[in-house]
Amino acid sequence: MSIRNPSQLVPAVINRCLVFLLAIAALNQPILMPKILRAGEGSFSDNTPQVPVFERDVRPILKAHCFHCHGEAGVTESQLDLRLAKWLIKGGESGQAIIPGNSGLSLLVQKVTDKEMPPDGKSISSEELSIIKKWIDLGAKTARPEPDSIDDSLITDEEKSFWSFQVVNTPELPAVQSVKSIENGLDRFILAQLESRNLTFSPPADRHVLIRRLYFDLIGLPPEPGEVEAFLNDPSANAYTSLIDRLLASPRYGERWGRHWLDVAGYADSEGFTDKDPEREFAFFYRDYVIDIFNQGIAYDQFVIEQLAGDELIQGPLLPLSAGKKRLLKATGFLRMAADGTASSGADRDLATNENIADTIQIVSTALTGLTVGCARCHNHRYDPIRQEDYYRLRAIFEPALDWKKWRTPKQRQISLYSDHDRKQRAEIELKAKAVDDHRIERQKAHIQRTLFEELLVAPDNKRDALQDAFQTSSNNRTAAQKALLEEYPNIQNISNGSLYLYAEQRNRRAKKIESKADTIEQAYLNEVASEHLKKIEPSRLSEVMAALEQTPAKRNAKQKELETEFPGVFVTPTTLSIYSAQGAKEITKYRQAAAECRKQNAKDELANLTNKAAEIRSSAPREYFVRALTEPSNHAPTTFLFKRGNHQSPAQEVPPGDLQILSDVSEINISSNDQSIPTTGRRMAYAKQLTTGKHPLLARVFVNRVWAHHFGIGLVDTPGDFGMLGSRPSHPKLLDWLATEFVESGWNIKGLHRMILTSRTFQQTSARTDSLDQIDPANRLLARMSLRRLESEVIRDSVLQVSGQLVNRLGGSPVPVKEDGVGQIVLGKQKLDGERKPQSGNNLGADAERRSVYIQVRRSRPLGILESFDIATNAPNCNMRIASNVAPQSLMLMNSEFMVGYSKKLASRIEQETSDRQLQFQLATRLCYGRTAQKETLEWLLGLADTQSRRFRESNPKWTEQKIQTETLANVCHALMSANEFIYVD
Repeated sequence: MSIRNPSQLVPAVINRCLVFLLAIAALNQPILMPKILRAGEGSFSDNTPQVPVFERDVRPILKAHCFHCHGEAGVTESQLDLRLAKWLIKGGESGQAIIPGNSGLSLLVQKVTDKEMPPDGKSISSEELSIIKKWIDLGAKTARPEPDSIDDSLITDEEKSFWSFQVVNTPELPAVQSVKSIENGLDRFILAQLESRNLTFSPPADRHVLIRRLYFDLIGLPPEPGEVEAFLNDPSANAYTSLIDRLLASPRYGERWGRHWLDVAGYADSEGFTDKDPEREFAFFYRDYVIDIFNQGIAYDQFVIEQLAGDELIQGPLLPLSAGKKRLLKATGFLRMAADGTASSGADRDLATNENIADTIQIVSTALTGLTVGCARCHNHRYDPIRQEDYYRLRAIFEPALDWKKWRTPKQRQISLYSDHDRKQRAEIELKAKAVDDHRIERQKAHIQRTLFEELLVAPDNKRDALQDAFQTSSNNRTAAQKALLEEYPNIQNISNGSLYLYAEQRNRRAKKIESKADTIEQAYLNEVASEHLKKIEPSRLSEVMAALEQTPAKRNAKQKELETEFPGVFVTPTTLSIYSAQGAKEITKYRQAAAECRKQNAKDELANLTNKAAEIRSSAPREYFVRALTEPSNHAPTTFLFKRGNHQSPAQEVPPGDLQILSDVSEINISSNDQSIPTTGRRMAYAKQLTTGKHPLLARVFVNRVWAHHFGIGLVDTPGDFGMLGSRPSHPKLLDWLATEFVESGWNIKGLHRMILTSRTFQQTSARTDSLDQIDPANRLLARMSLRRLESEVIRDSVLQVSGQLVNRLGGSPVPVKEDGVGQIVLGKQKLDGERKPQSGNNLGADAERRSVYIQVRRSRPLGILESFDIATNAPNCNMRIASNVAPQSLMLMNSEFMVGYSKKLASRIEQETSDRQLQFQLATRLCYGRTAQKETLEWLLGLADTQSRRFRESNPKWTEQKIQTETLANVCHALMSANEFIYVD
């Protein structure tokens, strides 16, 4: 969908520039999206009216609405069984249910018309009632004589003949008139139906349309201008096919198509089930496995087998883990994607366990076989021929690994990916760290003793020994007197490993107290020495000596200084004290040194440094990762029981493992309960091999339909997760079978399937619509043209990053975390709360913030806002088909989000680095965003818009420099281009 004139731009941008916003809004033209067909509308088969018969037309209606009370599981309320036509005629307690030939007098019709039946509030539709009336009025015919009795295992011939339960046959290629219009067999099936309605293919799309279409289809990113230029100028006949091969070989291909499969698998990085929604730290290994599978071109049958039974493929003991074993274990993550609340506090463990098993079965059945088997959990399927027993036969396949009676929580199922080399390296590193830990313990003990010593120094002398004994006595052995004594001196009582940091912070206080006591003791010794020597002085000279003592040393006269020399003991000082009292000088030195050491030693910092050093050493060890795998215990084959009404507290009969009974005529369904040749039961392996024989009627059909849907916007069956009665009928049933056959015969080659579809004339058509074609085929189910498709949410975000030059292409690894910001929006970042438990700003992610969207954490309770706006996959429990809504919040997001505004500026910056010429800037912006050159009138419109914006900026921001104005103007234009329909739709 190229923009042929500027009036096709969608409202784009800039809430801060009213003129610009109004201009874009005034020029908006909505895109017409194709109608999505209801179930059954997609088929172009013969619709000639048929005489209604019970088995084909009426029984399915009664089965859906009435059997659960009137016939199923032995329940016949009012003694009325509706499972056979003759039993309707026979009736129950109220008499005949129907009177053949007269619907007006039939009690069944009256009850339904009066809304008395069904009693559950889910009334039979008017269309269904009309069918019942018509059947009665035409004699209540049956397709064949009815048996005298039936049970719940009855599957009618009409149910067996349903299209999706038939073996896949290779149809002959249809003859077509315009042979020159086709590229491969695929085109013949499309063209044959077109020609039957006097239609033909639309012209091929332009090359710039095709390259953009291929890039988005295969790698989910827009092409760079240089890539477009090279393709447009490539004269070789194989330019198109070579481009396909290059894109299929790109690592980006696995990311694009891996995302499609992750939808189907219900991939999530959190457990769900409860509001806490705890994170799944290692779920990403399954994501990376899937991406790798597509990149390596592994055959689809092998992909299926590994996901269902990777652990059972491992030969010999599980450990040590080789690269191959790791890969197989990661594959089983497919069976670990369902919500799992079994480790959540407050959850009903048995309920959570059985819900996890039910969701797993739902994921497996819809993803691989396109059937809603989960609807038979509580009763026979209301619409499809799937018995409740079938559901539990499938459950029995997985029961040995998902045994609800011996359940293993998510952490109990984790398997370490550590190698022997990793363990050896970690052990060596741990020894180094342990040495630091030991040294820290010794230093901690030393700090305890030093702190005790310092506190005892300032304690009363007569209590010091008792306090020391009390402290060093263990708390359990202290006497009452010791406890009382310590309570009297809390500064000693509270010394502990945990409180050392407090004592370190108070060391100045403690040092001052020690010094103060040292001063007191010193003065006492000085007084004592002076007093002793005064006694020795003659009385006649005592007065002059005392006068000299009372004078400060600095103010003493010459005579008084002579007295100092004559009577040194009287004039003793701290410096000379040791001459007269060695013991006193020693004691004072002890106090002074203790105070100095107290100030010097910082236990808090020293111990913290040692802790950090040990942590740093340990951080150098290889991180231990765990794979979220599904494995079976050896020799464990639990019995599976059918649950009455699906209630796990009401087990009924034992059920063996097996596939659906409806498939017994076309596919082997016998699965051994316990394969004695391997340690596990082998049930999942047997089921996987049964699915991938090439004879299963659903596996290949379902997958090729999914691939088709992603290339054309809608599948040949437009309900990819439901190939049953409520699903759509295939629009081209023979083409679907032909594709499935070709796929299997190619060795289940996924990339080969892409090549077949992408090289077809069908895919290469233009998407241009015509009035005549819209009249005949408004939904484009005949595929006389290509359908316009809106990009998925992840592709829109990735495209913004790509064109702005910011996309970080790095394969695999831990998911980019999401968090709730201050206003409740879900954004990228690690959740950090401040002291008031409010989210802190900033994402702290660096380059990870600009990785592809497939690597963003899939948190069930926290979908990223920028992705949620454009219909992100919903895991309930998986997503078989994304919707493509067209709602106002999407425009608001494009206009106002910080994401779009910010990356518009980055795109502007990228362009400014290339050229300063305004016209060239706008041309480059158009080529980056749309893969084409702007047409003259579009360019003139953009230049006019830029002039208006520049003028408004000058008027409203007089302090801005001219360069600032030009940059902001260019950012506005970039914002407009990235918010237009052409950017978010692929033509």
